[in-house]
Amino acid sequence: MRRLFLGAAIAIAPVALGVSTAQASPTTTTTSSSSTYVAPLTGLPDPHGVTKKRAALTIKIDNTPEAHAQTGIDKADVVYEEIVEGGITRLAAIFNSQLPTVVGPVRSVRKTDREIVDPIGGIFAFSGGAAYAIRSIETAPVLLFQQSNAGSAMFRNPRRPAPHNLYANAAALSAKGGKPKPPPALFTYRSASAATPGVAVSSFTVGFGAGFETTYTWSSKTKSWNRSIFGAPDIDTDGVRISPKNVIVMSVNYQGGVGVEQSQATLTGSGQVYIFTGGHVQTGKWSRTNLFKPIAYTNSNGVMTLVPGQTFVELMATSQHVSITLKKK
Repeated sequence: MRRLFLGAAIAIAPVALGVSTAQASPTTTTTSSSSTYVAPLTGLPDPHGVTKKRAALTIKIDNTPEAHAQTGIDKADVVYEEIVEGGITRLAAIFNSQLPTVVGPVRSVRKTDREIVDPIGGIFAFSGGAAYAIRSIETAPVLLFQQSNAGSAMFRNPRRPAPHNLYANAAALSAKGGKPKPPPALFTYRSASAATPGVAVSSFTVGFGAGFETTYTWSSKTKSWNRSIFGAPDIDTDGVRISPKNVIVMSVNYQGGVGVEQSQATLTGSGQVYIFTGGHVQTGKWSRTNLFKPIAYTNSNGVMTLVPGQTFVELMATSQHVSITLKKK
């Protein structure tokens, strides 16, 4: 297999990776019926329109070895992985299509979270945080819930040690309101019949530091990316392998330093992006003019599209890199 080490700070043109110049037409329709409603955060059919009636619900999730196995991650529509103090990572899991009754372990807010939730609004659930981080999330257009005001929607699991034992009931939190309903789409999806652009990939590793490197391996059986972390498959408490349909790796600047207290990922401006979808990788640019707009993903062929389904977004520092193993021909 051919392995590529792609430095996040180095711009790589799509043609250098052999990306096809044939680009699928952007679309959010996943069936032949134009009357079928599509869930905004997955691009999947929502024939009963349940996502129309719900705001986005973002829950902050612990991602340390002590927090694994996690619960409910496989039910999230979108999951952001961000760098926090010491270079470790935390997850911000966004729910809209499915509302599991147990999600967690829930952990504290960081300044990056405001950058994530501003365009979708809704509800943000967390377990407290430093004063500067709470002041930051209070400026976002979200309802805030933690154990002190969530009632029975957040609870402790006595069988797990603190602080890795706080959980959330997504269904109960979602019932508390939030707006807009539905949330706006974050990505553009291509039709099921469209060709998959890019170069075929068998696996790739996102080079987070502090032992938090994350590897995704393409599964031709499930047509998704099997996630591994800490040298082992990422499997939740129900025995389900975490395996998103799409993985977006954004090269971002951490204002204040990578892994430094009070730093945050700057998600306005532009930077390099790798989009892994349909067993292929595309390279391009992410861009965003202000916090209230969703991030745009483009390359020389136009808008970069995803397959419908769950998406992980990796907020990788510009000093880090992606290691890609191309598929054997």
